[in-house]
Amino acid sequence: MLRGVSDSFDFVKMNGAGNDFIVVDNRSLGVRLTREQIAGLCHRHFGIGADGLLAAEPAGPGGADFRMRYYNADGGEAEMCGNGARCFARFVQSWPRADSGRVRFLTPAGLITGEYVDHEIRVNLTAPTGLQLNRKSDFGWGEMTFHSLNTGVPHVVVEVPDVELAEVLALGRAIRSSKLFERGTNVNFVQVTGAGELLVRTYERGVEGETLACGTGVTAAALIIHRVRGLPLPLRVKVRGGDVLTVGAADEGEGFRDVTLTGPAIETFRGTAKL
Repeated sequence: MLRGVSDSFDFVKMNGAGNDFIVVDNRSLGVRLTREQIAGLCHRHFGIGADGLLAAEPAGPGGADFRMRYYNADGGEAEMCGNGARCFARFVQSWPRADSGRVRFLTPAGLITGEYVDHEIRVNLTAPTGLQLNRKSDFGWGEMTFHSLNTGVPHVVVEVPDVELAEVLALGRAIRSSKLFERGTNVNFVQVTGAGELLVRTYERGVEGETLACGTGVTAAALIIHRVRGLPLPLRVKVRGGDVLTVGAADEGEGFRDVTLTGPAIETFRGTAKL
């Protein structure tokens, strides 16, 4: 977690395909928040309200431009967030070292590259790990087939005939808490449309509910459906918030390389938080 306690700090509220974030310039390392404070700030009724908090910090040695720290709405730090990475890239776009059309930043999941493509942001994600297809288990709804992939954070993907009818909260919570996943998991319900596009709804670990979008979940869903159904990449994916994200990658043996996630990232407002 961020260290110590700060009385107040400036922030920017950002939105990436419906995933919303409190974003903080912490290059001075002067913003020091506890887990409880982060959770309070993200609270929808008593705080600013957000799916998570992003902090921009110095990268240190190694060639990256910045370091991205990401905290879920419960205040716990997570390894990676795809929509958060795009919002982070937009947030630092006007800063020195990020004004050349691209930016490189460190995360616990690895080095991420962000590129400014017209009005959208494309992030080049680290190589996914742990691909497992056609697993079966009973989470309380009878035996079902599911797939899993770590795209910076762990994801389960369940294909459904109609995402509107998917029991995202109940089944998502059951899978997220299953003993099959020691550290928990995010859960994505995906429908393949007749046009060969995907519709995805996501139950996010750390938020403990459905979010309007999840970038790493969209990426996991697209890569898994590419493997299971043979649909060609890049794939267009419509999220609950209504925006469309595009996932690209190249197959490499049992895994993938050059994984990209492209979509919108906008600033919604600025403010000062007092604790």
